[in-house]
Amino acid sequence: MMFARFTIAYWCLLIAAILPIVCAVIAKSGMWSVPRRQGGYDNNNPRAWLAGQTDWRARANSAQANTFESLPFFFAAVIIAHQLQAHQARLDILAFAFVVLRMAYIMMYIADMALTRSILWALALLVNVAILFVGYR
Repeated sequence: MMFARFTIAYWCLLIAAILPIVCAVIAKSGMWSVPRRQGGYDNNNPRAWLAGQTDWRARANSAQANTFESLPFFFAAVIIAHQLQAHQARLDILAFAFVVLRMAYIMMYIADMALTRSILWALALLVNVAILFVGYR
């Protein structure tokens, strides 16, 4: 009997899928106990509430949206690389690098460090392209 193993790259898919949720929690943090009439979090209309936020909360929400947008390409690249039987250590390192870059990207987005954020975004995109082609022969 053969058992499939969950590679580091697959664990990175799980972590990447959780990152947008982390961004949402950051955007909403500290506002759950504030009454709605005083600007607290509105769970009845969360998207409108988030759209009305400013400063770091608005940036955390934008980071959430961008992080969701990055998921399909990352998921596809990792799955394709596995199907092409990419060298596992290289794939794992690249997937881990992607997740670390995206985490740093989120931190820079929230901290309003636009140039650094954009550089990290571009690096993560390049790593994702490398993941896609790591199994190419």
